Amino acid sequence: MTVPTSRIPKATIVAIAAGALLAACSGAGGAGSSSGGHSINVLMVNNPQMVELQKLTAANFTKDTGITVNFTTLPENDVRDKISQDFSNQAGQYDVATISNYEIPFYAKNKWLLPLDSYVAKDKAFDQSDILPSMTESLTADDGKLYGEPFYGESSFLMYRKDVFAQKHLTMPSAPTWQQVADLAAKVDGAQAGMKGICLRGQPGWGEVIAPLTTVVNTFGGTWFTKDWKAELTSPAFVKATKFYVDLVRKHGESGAAQAGFSECLNNLTQSKTAMWYDATSAAGSLEATGSPVKGKIGYVQAPVVSTKSSGWLYTWAWGLQKASKNPSDAWKFISWASSKKYEELVGQKAGWANVPAGKRASTYTNPDYLKSAAAFADVTKASITSADPRNPGTQPRPTIGIQFVDIPEFSDLGTKVSQEISAAIAGRESVETALSKSQALAEQVAKKYQG
Repeated sequence: MTVPTSRIPKATIVAIAAGALLAACSGAGGAGSSSGGHSINVLMVNNPQMVELQKLTAANFTKDTGITVNFTTLPENDVRDKISQDFSNQAGQYDVATISNYEIPFYAKNKWLLPLDSYVAKDKAFDQSDILPSMTESLTADDGKLYGEPFYGESSFLMYRKDVFAQKHLTMPSAPTWQQVADLAAKVDGAQAGMKGICLRGQPGWGEVIAPLTTVVNTFGGTWFTKDWKAELTSPAFVKATKFYVDLVRKHGESGAAQAGFSECLNNLTQSKTAMWYDATSAAGSLEATGSPVKGKIGYVQAPVVSTKSSGWLYTWAWGLQKASKNPSDAWKFISWASSKKYEELVGQKAGWANVPAGKRASTYTNPDYLKSAAAFADVTKASITSADPRNPGTQPRPTIGIQFVDIPEFSDLGTKVSQEISAAIAGRESVETALSKSQALAEQVAKKYQG
């Protein structure tokens, strides 16, 4: 399945970074990079796969190329802010950064990134044809040029403790509905001392609570905006979906849910503090890694649905090369290595094949070593990625693409502000109706820029 890139009106591009020094975006001669010689600076999110990359770089990439890589790793919300600031101003402090398929279209349009086509053409060993078409398409801008290479791709699915379900004589459907999940969460809540029924993100951030919540909204029949840009956050379907999500996590979710994100839920499932978790397919590698206390105990099924055939998201953390980089050739060598089949093989050998950053290459899903180690989740992951439909993720036409986000520059700010209201509702500080009423007003302001 291909993922079409967004079509963003020129008038909205400046909204991505108010106050950005757009004049500095005209070429690599902008602010100088702090990298010098055979050294590059990489800014990345602190997800487990990136932490593993950091551990393996010096003894492998640097040893083979002589290029030193200086890493800066930050939590998701923090890293997005820092990347936006550095790249929009073309400060050049970082040569490479982890950028998602959400940012690529307007980062490219603003000329904050170097296109990678010429590097790919010369690097035959990289094998661009092996990258899943959906990933390549999602990282290609309106000008037809490629601006990112995926480190890993993901969708979302439901994870659950098979042993706990067996002890309670419960069966998890292979394609559950959200109501079935809620019923099961109630039955496994307290199955073990300190164990809650389910973990769902509640932490503020458009990439935190808003990501899973929006997939729930989609399958409940809701949408952020209609095709003609009417804000819909107080529509019956949006309210029903949000109340369901908030009620579920408040009744049977993790403690401190209003501050729990991906990392917190991963820890909770790993430490037997929760029996189920709905989140990114990329989490499976950590759960099944050598040394994981829940290795072999987790079952994986498709994202729960209500009114749609599927509801999983589509996402990739990819490598973007800042246009202001003084070391683009060295930066490409790092990108090529970090997204390569060779790197996947290295991770398989050093950290176990279940920990490979998958979801981006077709060859991964024909590799017998990977399939043997990732047997518990490989097929479900691939099915989740291929069944995701970013153009039609719900029950009605959308004004732009996106499953867990709306692919417009303003969504990062809008989604973050709305997430703060949702987190407040999860914490019990306000009602869902109040949270969505405030959020509707914010969405209407954004919609005005696009209507007509």
